[in-house]
Amino acid sequence: MGAGHAGCEAALAAARLGKKTAVFVLSLDTIANMPCNPCIGGSAKGQLVCEIDSLGGEMGKAADATFLQSRILNRGKGPAVHSLRVQSDRMKYHSYMKSVLEREPNLDVKQGEVTEICVEDGKITGIKTRLGAFYGAKAVIITTGTYLNGEIHIGELSYSCGPDNVAAAIPLTESLKKLGLDIRRFKTGTPARVHKRSIDFSVMEEQCGDEDIMPFAFDNERPLENKVKCYVTYTNAETHKVILDNLHRSPLYSGRIHGVGPRYCPSIEDKIVRFSDKERHQLFVEPMGLDTDEYYLQGMSTSLPEDVQIKFLRTIKGLENVEIMRPAYAIEYDCCNPLELYASLEFKKIKGLFGAGQFNCTSGYEEAAAQGLIAGVNAVRGIEGKEPFILDRASSYIGTLIDDLVTKGCVEPYRMMTSRSEYRLILRQDNAPERLMDYGREIGLVSEERYEKYQQMMQKVTDETARIARTTIHVTDELNQMLTEKGTSPLTHGIKFIELLKRPQIGYNDIKPFDKFAPELSADIINKIEINIKYEGYIKTQQAQIKEMRRLENKLLPTDIDYKTISGLRLEAQEKLNKHKPLNIGQAGRISGVNPADVSVLLIWLAAKGNNND
Repeated sequence: MGAGHAGCEAALAAARLGKKTAVFVLSLDTIANMPCNPCIGGSAKGQLVCEIDSLGGEMGKAADATFLQSRILNRGKGPAVHSLRVQSDRMKYHSYMKSVLEREPNLDVKQGEVTEICVEDGKITGIKTRLGAFYGAKAVIITTGTYLNGEIHIGELSYSCGPDNVAAAIPLTESLKKLGLDIRRFKTGTPARVHKRSIDFSVMEEQCGDEDIMPFAFDNERPLENKVKCYVTYTNAETHKVILDNLHRSPLYSGRIHGVGPRYCPSIEDKIVRFSDKERHQLFVEPMGLDTDEYYLQGMSTSLPEDVQIKFLRTIKGLENVEIMRPAYAIEYDCCNPLELYASLEFKKIKGLFGAGQFNCTSGYEEAAAQGLIAGVNAVRGIEGKEPFILDRASSYIGTLIDDLVTKGCVEPYRMMTSRSEYRLILRQDNAPERLMDYGREIGLVSEERYEKYQQMMQKVTDETARIARTTIHVTDELNQMLTEKGTSPLTHGIKFIELLKRPQIGYNDIKPFDKFAPELSADIINKIEINIKYEGYIKTQQAQIKEMRRLENKLLPTDIDYKTISGLRLEAQEKLNKHKPLNIGQAGRISGVNPADVSVLLIWLAAKGNNND
């Protein structure tokens, strides 16, 4: 139900695993729509896309096929936070994904509004549409994005609507409430789109793409080329004054918006109020596509009236004559309480009903697609009577994302960040295939041909690592000159290639000219070798932490425990544990309100019952 980024991945996964699948969408023209910034990836989000690709999802391929500009973010920091981000062509991305859905043999693409979910004896039986049609189903995945009971706010005006003037899905909310689901209200927003001819790019800072372009899909064979430049400009004191003078006209501050908005993607009026000490805020001017003159103003989300939007935008350098094509707006929408979900993304109350994407209280295309993929896989596995496919926190950002949702819950739209993972040195985007390709193959979404390409790539990494471990680099004047220029000490005798590579200042390509037997390798293979060698000690430390985490994850808790009967648990812990019904000790320890002392009590209780699960 819904064909945004979550719905596309869910539908494709289910269909590719052999199940007859239908995806319902309010308008076929909104399949894989990007109602906010047309970009894929970014900090931590790039990791999610690489993980989706390694499991057999489609988002990475679509992004590689339709990007306008590609950059690795955080290059000046360690590899744990390196994240690929591409500016996509909005319409080409939509067209690509729509075509993929249409050509999938087991998938029916239907324009229609689902108004009711049908349940008997706690199990899904199907859905009904506005036209009165009933479709029987063994599993249903809700991926409604921001369309569920959507309401647009622009200044004093509010009206029922989804993004881009597509009708909101209204009756479905009542159906979900009748089923006993906990429905809540969230809010997000988007900036204005402006006309290219009204922008003075000459006074803005250019932001170019990377020369060495890295794809999301590890086996990408498409030519990769940056086609556009992006630009940066800034707000100023005059901009801030215009906004503050009109703050009373913002529905966010007048009290008309009741939904909770994303803390990490605030509106411009929110930024100026909350960060009043800042003299300016960054604004990214980015194209919407090659065949359109629309530009996106990243960082300028607002719900202020259109006349105020024009006024404050024209105070910004380079936008003095700006023409708005689509005004900014805020949107409120309904979503579920993710604490009602298992880690499989199936609702605890209703067998066969799953949620994914913004319906599960997340924000972002990448978070949505990741959940959609997992929900699609588990819908199929549930039908087939198989154990659900669940990734833990140490395996992936996807595992971290879902565990945070279903264990901790959220009071605002959840956004993935590298800081949310305690194992981020292990969960890098460059090693996503090593972490997840085996799972993708086991599930059935990674073909034998693709898996063979992955094995060939990893064999090259293994072979070259072994070769440089036994290869000696001999001292020459040219070598010592290079080392001195790089800020590291010269050599007095020969050294193994691998030992020289451990120096933080030195890269593989710096040493390669002094090794006449060095093979030609792709940039991604060299990158893997460098990271594995330079961070070997840190990686081993984190692997030890993961081993302990998984030990606790293997200590399973019965789902029928009444935690009030376990003496020694604090009252708050009893209440929280009875509410969440964690599956294991590790999950119990991550529940808000359960402290280490409570975990110790649970471990003692399990040991007394003979349930060590080691």
